[in-house]
Amino acid sequence: MDLVHLLQTQSTWLTGATALLGLLVGSFLNVVAHRLPLMMEREWKAQCRELLGTEDDTDGEAPLDLLRPASRCPHCGHRIGALENIPLLSYLYLRGRCSGCGTRIALRYPLVELVSALLSGLLAWHFGWGWPLAAALVFTWTLIPLSLIDFDHQLLPDSLTQPLLWLGLLLSLQGVFVDAHSAILGAAAGYLSLWAVYHLFRLLTGKEGMGYGDFKLLAACGAWMGWKLLPVIILLSSVVGAVVGIGLILIRGRDRNIPIPFGPYIAAAGWLALLWGQDLTDAYLRFAGLR
Repeated sequence: MDLVHLLQTQSTWLTGATALLGLLVGSFLNVVAHRLPLMMEREWKAQCRELLGTEDDTDGEAPLDLLRPASRCPHCGHRIGALENIPLLSYLYLRGRCSGCGTRIALRYPLVELVSALLSGLLAWHFGWGWPLAAALVFTWTLIPLSLIDFDHQLLPDSLTQPLLWLGLLLSLQGVFVDAHSAILGAAAGYLSLWAVYHLFRLLTGKEGMGYGDFKLLAACGAWMGWKLLPVIILLSSVVGAVVGIGLILIRGRDRNIPIPFGPYIAAAGWLALLWGQDLTDAYLRFAGLR
């Protein structure tokens, strides 16, 4: 029995293998979440210098992309070797500290790897072998760095949201999750619904309640899951966002004027809708007495 046949027929093996793959990918997602905003900042500065006609002052800066330079400790500059970069296991072996200077490693790194593994394994258990699983993994692995970046910087990069939107539309041509008609309407409705809320809020308050990245992320969710699931995505993300926001204000004394990123809640609601969207819709309709 070859490996492919084993994964196709044995759900336990598929779930375990996919979780392991998710663990490995999770390590790279940490890199994306950390470096992509820095890369964007460099690009913005270069564009500003070009517009202003000023000299380039970046000759001493090392190249920066998702692969270069090799990962280093931000405190002592110790280069992280291959044995120190094994997802989750290295953190446990090092007891959460840099082997060079002993500085504590942020718990966020192994948590992201663990979450990526758990979500990937759950997708394998839910979808089984096939194209829906492969697509759902890409969807999930894109949402994770998007959520982290928005949480850190209140930013949803176009380099992640737009490919996610177009991939959802392309998948609809084959009916992987929804048909093309539902996907196109979902993308348009997702974008325009938050765009309308944004402009209405700005008209009433003179403030910007959210960013354009939120429009694009909801449009991507609409492209993947169709227009019918947009209400449950918006409802879930709004309720969770409101509860978390009020909790931060009451418990931690967070300044209510400091914006709370909405992208992570859209991402979480979209992920839940991808797996159980129709079940959630049916449950809400029964709760509201509409079915």
